[in-house]
Amino acid sequence: MRPAPTILHLDMDAFYASAEQASKPSLRGKAVVVGGLGPRGVVATASYEARRLGVHSAMPTAQARRLAPNAAYLVPRFSLYRTVSDQVMELLGRLSPLVEPLSLDEAFVDLEAGGTADDSASARATGEGLRTAIHAVTGLSGSVGLAGSKMLAKIASEEAKPDGLLLIEPGTERELLAPMSVRILPGVGPATGDHLRRAGMTTVHDLAEAGEAELVRLVGKAHGHGLYRMALGLDDRPVVAERDAKSVSVEDTFDVDLHDRVRVRAEVERLAVRCVERLRAADRSGRTVVLKVRRYDFSTLTRSETLRGPTDDPTVVREAAGRLLESVDTTGGVRLLGVGVTGLADYTQEDLFAQAADARELAQRAQEHSSPPVEGGEESAPEPEPDSAELLAARRWPAGHDVHHEEHGHGWVQGSGVGRVTVRFEEPWSAPGRVLTFRVDDPLLRPAEPLPLVRDAADYSSWPASLPKSRSGADSSGGGESSP
Repeated sequence: MRPAPTILHLDMDAFYASAEQASKPSLRGKAVVVGGLGPRGVVATASYEARRLGVHSAMPTAQARRLAPNAAYLVPRFSLYRTVSDQVMELLGRLSPLVEPLSLDEAFVDLEAGGTADDSASARATGEGLRTAIHAVTGLSGSVGLAGSKMLAKIASEEAKPDGLLLIEPGTERELLAPMSVRILPGVGPATGDHLRRAGMTTVHDLAEAGEAELVRLVGKAHGHGLYRMALGLDDRPVVAERDAKSVSVEDTFDVDLHDRVRVRAEVERLAVRCVERLRAADRSGRTVVLKVRRYDFSTLTRSETLRGPTDDPTVVREAAGRLLESVDTTGGVRLLGVGVTGLADYTQEDLFAQAADARELAQRAQEHSSPPVEGGEESAPEPEPDSAELLAARRWPAGHDVHHEEHGHGWVQGSGVGRVTVRFEEPWSAPGRVLTFRVDDPLLRPAEPLPLVRDAADYSSWPASLPKSRSGADSSGGGESSP
């Protein structure tokens, strides 16, 4: 524990949904749900308006639609979220060399290591300045927690939500934690929480009063010791700047089980290319290709192949994933496919560029020796099951994604069906726009890249040397800005 609250935790507020509302003027103040929209889709993020109706992340989208039938349901736009995340992380990096990202919208910062705070007053000023900068650069809000440990800083930011700041003064930790649910502590999930509840412990105070020996008896030595320390507000974990990813992967859940083998292989190859795109975006390469297949009965199989060395060649990864697929029985139907790469490195091995050709040659030789002759000449592969026009339209025009019309300008897809796509034409800085409907094959309509959320962002090139006094356009006294 530190004697000053110099560990900062930032958590952007309802990040995906807030970015969508900032991008679409007609959705501001309305319920927005971002996630998978098919029968098996899951909510990624819900706006605060949707949360008041009972919608929350990880909820099946079908259930969310029953709770909030009039909400806007949108497909995630990760290119936009990554762009905004990069802007936020760049601001955090100016505060300290020790920034520990947890996800696109969440990170710890060691302010003491950056020399930007050494007591409560300077920590609060830095936290307020950060919120101001984020709002000016991205148009979005984030909640900030400040404390002498990572655990307490994260708890503080959660208590400050939405759009607030909470500073926990050293020495007040036990008083603050005592009435809180045991579920507030890291590592206490539903199962552990239920186990503690049956033992009569529902608050952090109950854990502290029970003592270390009793907690060890209930949940084991390692977990019990850690749980007791956390109940006392003790946490010595440092902020770690390098949180190296151990793998890169992508996966898709299909609305209808895939039965056609050619279609399954095509999806695997498509996922392999997407996986390599993420790998290259991270400037990494990998040595082991992993295939994940969830079948119709929810059984999940994984297969892996280790290459001669690291690669970021899409052909190598695609063909390795295809070979792995050959060892999996998919006749009953496939509901989910995933392709990943592990054993990450910062370089590629030159001779791997020839590996794809080697693999093709080996596969061709094997086919020549094992494939039976086919009457009537050349063997023909079975045709994949054709996708319906509705499915093709949904893939080309995902709800919420950006489009550009040569006559009407920039807009976003409200929905598609029956050979039509409905578009609302508006920009992040415009008034709510009008809605028009087109044929899905209209030659004047095309997909587009997301626009910036802030057209004329303030110049923060000198920040944090010149911290603003208050947030522009926001009430700096609201949103949970308090100190216990």
